[in-house]
Amino acid sequence: MTSTYTPLGVELMVTGENAGTWGTKTNTNLNLIEQISGGYVTQAIAGSGTDSPSTFAKADGALGAVVASRVIVFTGALTGSRIITFPVLTENFYIIKNATTNAQTLQLKAASGSGATVTWATGDKGWKIVYFDGVATNTGVYDTGFGVGDVTLTGTQTLTNKTLTSPKIGTNILDVNGLELLNLTATGSAVNELTLANAATGNSPIISATGEANVGITLTPKGSGAVKLDLLTFPTVTGTANQIMTSNGSGVLSFVDNSGGTDWQAVQTSTPFTAVAGNGYFINTTSGAIEMDLPAGNIGDEVSVIDYAGTFDTNALTVDPNGTEKIVGSTASLTVSTERAGFTLAFTDSTQGWLLKNN
Repeated sequence: MTSTYTPLGVELMVTGENAGTWGTKTNTNLNLIEQISGGYVTQAIAGSGTDSPSTFAKADGALGAVVASRVIVFTGALTGSRIITFPVLTENFYIIKNATTNAQTLQLKAASGSGATVTWATGDKGWKIVYFDGVATNTGVYDTGFGVGDVTLTGTQTLTNKTLTSPKIGTNILDVNGLELLNLTATGSAVNELTLANAATGNSPIISATGEANVGITLTPKGSGAVKLDLLTFPTVTGTANQIMTSNGSGVLSFVDNSGGTDWQAVQTSTPFTAVAGNGYFINTTSGAIEMDLPAGNIGDEVSVIDYAGTFDTNALTVDPNGTEKIVGSTASLTVSTERAGFTLAFTDSTQGWLLKNN
């Protein structure tokens, strides 16, 4: 009867065999067990695709097999997704690092069967503790992780390309000088706050971006709700050209037509034309008289006029209430024949209509 071997290559000798070589074989077995327990090996796996199962085959009664090492570091430049196959029946755990280059996935599986697999994502170049269950027909590979559950970090930590899932932050986030940058708090179960801070007296927090022009912060409402900043509720639309934002006094903001100043237009020479509330008009009557029709008014609306060429005395300006409003309490048109005249009409109500603000 001859010797047999374990799935990782340890020789199992039988009584009466290997006369005179037991010492050598036993020493090899002990060294092999030591290698399996804590041996370190690097293995180049450059390229892409699935490797030949022979790459990780055991070495019966000999040292050096990658599959019989506890710590394995994969190296090489990957050019595509890479699959590494381990022998079926291998029951062991490994500490494995993906030290390959290039953003490609790396997967471990059994040489046959369709058991569980373990995969490093394209950006994952870290360590994994991996367990092979050694099932004869369908070996499964499992990522047992470096820890399950809550992890407490103490001292200075550097997290590079790491995803924090539902992190619980109980203290302020500080900069390298110990100044408070960010504070996450919650009041009750409904109100969540994100506070930006600056520990230096008199300084306000600054949000900035570098490397690109015109970078800003976009606040987008969730669903059909409105965006809220502190106690202000922003409108869900952007308004229209030349509108301004106003408040109702209770923190609700909205867009309204510009009532804070006159929107002056290009020189007006056509006749008739209909004025727009909030606009100012330079009117040129050099070529002939011009008629300006007033719009339907709302209280506070204003329309301004200036004699552009000093020709109102030659060719007058006629201001027509347009059949819907009044001018100074009358439905009659207003004739302006004073050279260099300039005035503003302000709307009050249906009784007096448009009144002269100045003349």
